[in-house]
Amino acid sequence: MGKKKLAWIVDSTAHIPPELANHPDLYVVPLNVHFGDREYIDGIDLRPEQLYEMIRTSEDFPKTSQPSAGKYAELFEHLDSRYERGICITLASVLSGTHASAVSGAGMSGFDVCVIDSNSVSYGITGLVLFGMNLQADGKDRDEIADAVASHAGTAKSFIYIGRLNQLYKGGRMGSVQFYLGSMLQIKPIIQITPEGRLEVIDKVRSEKRAFRYLADQVGTAYRAGRRKIRLMHANSPDEAARLKEKMQAEMPDLEIEAGDIGSVLAAHAGEGTMAAIWYDFD
Repeated sequence: MGKKKLAWIVDSTAHIPPELANHPDLYVVPLNVHFGDREYIDGIDLRPEQLYEMIRTSEDFPKTSQPSAGKYAELFEHLDSRYERGICITLASVLSGTHASAVSGAGMSGFDVCVIDSNSVSYGITGLVLFGMNLQADGKDRDEIADAVASHAGTAKSFIYIGRLNQLYKGGRMGSVQFYLGSMLQIKPIIQITPEGRLEVIDKVRSEKRAFRYLADQVGTAYRAGRRKIRLMHANSPDEAARLKEKMQAEMPDLEIEAGDIGSVLAAHAGEGTMAAIWYDFD
């Protein structure tokens, strides 16, 4: 039996929608979540709902770490016996060492895999995978696909309301002055992922209600410019996401909105209640 043409590899910060959940050529490398003196493998022995409950009932704060280069090498060596080539898309390298681990693992394994920095997180990774798979279905070869995918890295439009400032601060993603002012004044930051993959505060609001209105307004601007599909990502807030989705679709009837949870690793930093609207222009 001959080798299959192309394997796709992501890390566990990628959102896996239903259309990818059972894809035979998609492989997920899990990050690690550390809570107290225990280490959990994201998506295997720790689910988002478990993490939220642990945060609520413990004084410990979760931390995360990237997969080792050895983990990537082990997977790549396995794939080398089954696939001719691969494309690996990682979360932003400025936010994690995961990309560096994947690059090192590729060098250790000898598998012909192209490692791409998404300069994003969550659906920012997934959108690139779906885009690349469509090119594959059109008959493009691996190098053409990889070049096209890499050219769109960092182009996701994102508007993110942070649910818990203390988690973003303790995770090292927010400065002490920003955290102090935000906590004292009850300011809710709206964050965007820059083209380089960094988190940048682009606005501030004073309530969750206003934050959701802000997200809806940003989507509305894109809608009036022709946008007809977005992803609404949340951190253990399915009811809030459903209400926001209903509100946006009442204002924009033909807008397609797919919702999903951001996952354990991202929730460890952003906190419960986080809500994000994200899309690519090629969607």
